[in-house]
Amino acid sequence: MNPSPAAATRLSGKKGCYSPYAATAVVVANMIGTGVFTSLGFQLLDLQSTFPLLLLWVVGGAAAFCGAVSYAELGAAIPRSGGEYTFLSRIYHPVVGLVSGWISATIGFAAPTALAAITFGTYLASVFPSLSPTWLGAGLVVVVTGVHATTYRSSSLFQRGFTTIKVVLIAAFCVAAVALADPPQPVSLLPAAGDGTLVFSGAFAVSLIYVSYAYTGWNAATYLTGELADPQRTLPRVLGGGTLLVTVLYVGLNYAFLKAAPMEAMAGKIEVGYVAATHAFGPAGAAIMGVTLAVLLVSTVSAMVMAGPRVLQVIGEDYTLFRRLSRTNRDGIPAVAILTQATLSLAFIVTASFETILVFAGFTLGLNSLLTVAGVFVLRVREPDTERPYRVWGFPFTPLVYIALTLCTLAYIAMDRPAEALMAIPLIGSGLVFYLIARR
Repeated sequence: MNPSPAAATRLSGKKGCYSPYAATAVVVANMIGTGVFTSLGFQLLDLQSTFPLLLLWVVGGAAAFCGAVSYAELGAAIPRSGGEYTFLSRIYHPVVGLVSGWISATIGFAAPTALAAITFGTYLASVFPSLSPTWLGAGLVVVVTGVHATTYRSSSLFQRGFTTIKVVLIAAFCVAAVALADPPQPVSLLPAAGDGTLVFSGAFAVSLIYVSYAYTGWNAATYLTGELADPQRTLPRVLGGGTLLVTVLYVGLNYAFLKAAPMEAMAGKIEVGYVAATHAFGPAGAAIMGVTLAVLLVSTVSAMVMAGPRVLQVIGEDYTLFRRLSRTNRDGIPAVAILTQATLSLAFIVTASFETILVFAGFTLGLNSLLTVAGVFVLRVREPDTERPYRVWGFPFTPLVYIALTLCTLAYIAMDRPAEALMAIPLIGSGLVFYLIARR
């Protein structure tokens, strides 16, 4: 599928664009969101050993890196915004691309934006009980939407600033929590008796659902490809470097949680960061950390509001039915698409429960990324002469590792949570209906 005139304008660099720093900030902020601050609580319900718990985050990071470098090859070969929508339309068929774009716009960004906003509200409400987590989250979405619907300059400055603050504060929290934990909890970096059984258990596989969701976002820069400076050269560094940085932060953060608080105190809790801070710093310090952890999620909501609407924008460029979504303001910002995604996010915030969104989103996004990474093989066979400024490191093993791990995770979700897995069927069906209507 050839880029439309509007897309070609962005590719030529005539309008505003985002720097590699801003793009990396989008990747890091998309990944470090609700998952890492909530997943441990769910994992502790079935796993009570530190080595398997930390191994989850190493395995998740390895899978995310394999996916990131695979996407980097596709993004360098097809330098247009839109992420999976653009890739799958070119590799398979426009109907596959539109269904994928529909999934990305709704579950890929609108639902995770709602999750991050709900967690933001939950952390603030834990410090200020009179406040409503729902309305706090909705207010955050409205404010961030206003920022990103204006200019590239304000959008980029806001994203870079809050992401830099996030990385610095997470590193500081890890050091302080480990140093001040009283008493420090035992955390083993080596396997203990019985850990082998846990690692190969169904509980470990199901826990990868939450870890996989926490790593979701490593592909975020591909939604902005057409608005990056020199994307064919910078995109691989942005995706790979951002993913590796987040993996280090995730392992360190979960180590700090486990070191600071007893497992039973965090099991089943959403706000595990607040619980760990309470044990490490006391009630006063925990209140400060509750506010701090809420602030960290501002960049997550910001990154999703920034990247997600580009899917709606390119769909609007390609299909007359959705043309209104491609409209931009004077600075080239897709304001209509940004407002549309914000509306979807607000609907999720006020209508759905936290864990239902989490598992449903994790399963559906896994299907989406699985098909895309498999597209690396398909495109190499179908278009061997296409220019590839970057080729995935370790091919074919790197994409195969991602595909294998993702297939295992999806299979366990389908067996353990069939209701959430089946929810993907009507979503895909609605995407097919939209394609049939749009084609006519």
